[in-house]
Amino acid sequence: MRVALFTTCLVDHLAPQVAAATVEVLRRAGVAVRYDPAQTCCGQLPLNDGFWPEARALARRHLALLAEADAVVIPSGSCTAMVRHWYPRLLEAGPDRDRAEAVAGRTYELCEFLVRRLGVTGIDAVFPHRVTYLASCHGYRELGLGALPLGLLRAVRGLELRPLPRIEECCGFGGAFAVKMTDLSASMLEAKLRAVEASGAEVVTGTDVSCLMHVAGGLRRRGSPVRAVHIAEILASRSP
Repeated sequence: MRVALFTTCLVDHLAPQVAAATVEVLRRAGVAVRYDPAQTCCGQLPLNDGFWPEARALARRHLALLAEADAVVIPSGSCTAMVRHWYPRLLEAGPDRDRAEAVAGRTYELCEFLVRRLGVTGIDAVFPHRVTYLASCHGYRELGLGALPLGLLRAVRGLELRPLPRIEECCGFGGAFAVKMTDLSASMLEAKLRAVEASGAEVVTGTDVSCLMHVAGGLRRRGSPVRAVHIAEILASRSP
């Protein structure tokens, strides 16, 4: 199987260790991974701000680079939802419509690729810490991940999973939402931080660097000892 890794902007620029962990997890699952350094933004940022022609141009570039892969794996529910749900809509009126629909059907968030495409129920990993899971909105709602990542976490040796109260509530990030509606975003974040701390976890994890960075910033400002770690890093871990 030819699997292409799409790293996302945030992982590429701010959290490259997540890309390395994703490659390690996929290789441990028996998958050879290809990475094209020419890849850029998937187009979600301009789309959300109303710049559809610019988003369409980035979608075409993404397809040109990754259309030949049997599967495209992304360590982000947000960017996966962009490719799966928005590419066919952005390109529905042009010659790229069929290719957009084909790539959308072969694009997976990391956890759903492991479970739904490969049938993996657990990765050989060790992470002896109390962990709670932050369900990002795109993965939870648009991709329907539900409890799927929790199954992978339960299979990690030494990991003690702590339920997150009101898991279905947004953390308040939402890309430009956190910038344009600061007060509302901060209020939503405060509720999420209280839930994370109430869980008794040492580590909060999730599928998206964006939401984890938002939560990590809030935890750091209030002096909380809780760390934010992407789920790929936990699944790739083999040491305490």
